[in-house]
Amino acid sequence: MFDGRPWCSKESVALVYRSFGSKESIYNRERIEWRSVFTAAVMKDPNTGEMMLEGGALVLADKGICCIDEFDKMAESDRTAIHEVMEQQTISIAKAGIMTTLNARVSILAAANPAYGRYNPKKSVEQNIQLPAALLSRFDILWLIQDKPNRENDLRLAQHITYVHQHNIQPPLQFQPMDMKIMRRYIALAHKKNPTIPENLTDYIVSAYVEMRKEARNNKEMTFTSARTLLAVLRLSTALARLRLVDVVEKEDVNEAMRLIEMSKDSLNNQDDRGTRAQTTTDKIFSIIRDMAGENRIIKMVDITECCTSKGYKPDQVMECIEEYEELNVWHLNQAKTKLTFI
Repeated sequence: MFDGRPWCSKESVALVYRSFGSKESIYNRERIEWRSVFTAAVMKDPNTGEMMLEGGALVLADKGICCIDEFDKMAESDRTAIHEVMEQQTISIAKAGIMTTLNARVSILAAANPAYGRYNPKKSVEQNIQLPAALLSRFDILWLIQDKPNRENDLRLAQHITYVHQHNIQPPLQFQPMDMKIMRRYIALAHKKNPTIPENLTDYIVSAYVEMRKEARNNKEMTFTSARTLLAVLRLSTALARLRLVDVVEKEDVNEAMRLIEMSKDSLNNQDDRGTRAQTTTDKIFSIIRDMAGENRIIKMVDITECCTSKGYKPDQVMECIEEYEELNVWHLNQAKTKLTFI
């Protein structure tokens, strides 16, 4: 789910995602006032006069993607309908004497605007978007898109808009975009894969989740970590394995899934306070290694890499931190790069 100011092009992200997605992709933009538009409507057949069901957006997008814009402006009844879809992947219908359950095995990509058009970092996510935590927790990833003043980005955006307004075409690109037919074929091939998680990764995933829960209790974050976070890790790691067109999830997929979740939390939590210096990635990794060491002077590099990657950092970022603090004579890395010794 994307959250950001009204002019941050969240809608464009949904449109691009749908343009090369599966054939079952459904996009809804307008404010929807009827629950049946999402679930199913009872209609009278003009030929036979019998009552029949007409599937809504979530039913039509079965085994596909449903992109919803203006998610924060939905009526309460519409949100209630989405609860069952995101939890059970089904829709229960009891209308006009028709009682049935329809499949809605769909992924939801939603975009919402903060209240009053501006995100307040001092408030929680629920207060900013004015959506209940029970619904937000059903999204695997919540990502904040901000419009921060930046001269280079503002200049590039202004030049792009003026060029399109003047010539009615997209400005020339500095790279060759991939053919959309190839992209669709690749996605269709990846969609056929159904990777499984091996038993040897079970203990690693469980311990990583317990560690995430422990950090959530100790940190004053504005996000939440629950059992649904564990399900999000499983879904994301499976999706990453599917992108690689393999049948088995690997440890790197799990680490990347947890990194994505941590980065999504950072986008909501890490708001720079004025008058204080913002922590860099190197500072955060150093804090992790320092806490790992405790009273010990020697730490194994394997343990450092696993701990840092589970918290959302890449191996090259870890090595960059180690090299930087090694130059400051804080610690020493042996020649085999297997042990780190504090000086």
